[in-house]
Amino acid sequence: MSDLRQRFYIEDSPVRGEVVHLEETLQTILAQRDYAPAIQILLGEMLSATALLASTLKIKGRISLQIQASGSFKWAMAECNHLGEVRALADYEADPRFNSAESSSTVLSTLVSPVLFINIEPEFGERYQGIVALDKPNLAGCLMQYYDLSAQIPTRIVLASSAQRSGGLLIQLLPRNSEEEQERVDQDLWPRLTMLTETLKAEELTELDTSEILYRLYNEEDVRLPEVEALKFGCTCSKERCAHALEQIGVEAVRETLEHQNPITMDCQFCNTQYSFSAEEALGLFGEHLS
Repeated sequence: MSDLRQRFYIEDSPVRGEVVHLEETLQTILAQRDYAPAIQILLGEMLSATALLASTLKIKGRISLQIQASGSFKWAMAECNHLGEVRALADYEADPRFNSAESSSTVLSTLVSPVLFINIEPEFGERYQGIVALDKPNLAGCLMQYYDLSAQIPTRIVLASSAQRSGGLLIQLLPRNSEEEQERVDQDLWPRLTMLTETLKAEELTELDTSEILYRLYNEEDVRLPEVEALKFGCTCSKERCAHALEQIGVEAVRETLEHQNPITMDCQFCNTQYSFSAEEALGLFGEHLS
């Protein structure tokens, strides 16, 4: 399986983690648009990051990361739902700085007034949006700052991507069960795991399989591995959603559009699926019929 998410636990400790690998899914998403090399790297890291973050949620729904900025880079977003379906998209103007690809820092260093939004959308319940300052050298650093300061959950994240594969690793320190455990974990285990995690190289994260990564990092610990989860490309577009979008703009706007475009054609930017509405279909959304 080339696209997966593997949860792991350090036995007898309040430490949990995840490893994510994307290959076929990443290539499917990047093939939808002719992205510059640095944008490919950024989207790869964002996809791995959303898959990691989605694993920390206990809800049915989706989580997305969205970067907005001024200048040649407009925005980029990546999303993962509880079924392990991911998608991503970016909008930007040509910029020679985006033609060199090393890490997400290649793009982040060029952004003007950037903001990172973390959106959590449960199937039932209220939507949550967190705003993160993009003032760290890379995406992983920005997300770690969010968890440490806003969520107040000690977290370490490593992200890496190429045009072929992306990967991510996350470890978190959960609440301790006793003062004795807190002292043991805070003074020994967590600092040691943090140091080991920081030794992970980008090429190891994208090229090695999950078992090899975990062995290289934590072979002195008792690591427990639940069943692996599959990740895949998934788009939430549908003709019903497009119909709702037409209803939102109103019947007068639909009539005006039909004067220039009949049938009305709507394209999904994520998967390039095209949806068409004849004049009868479009006006029928408002209970009107052709004379």
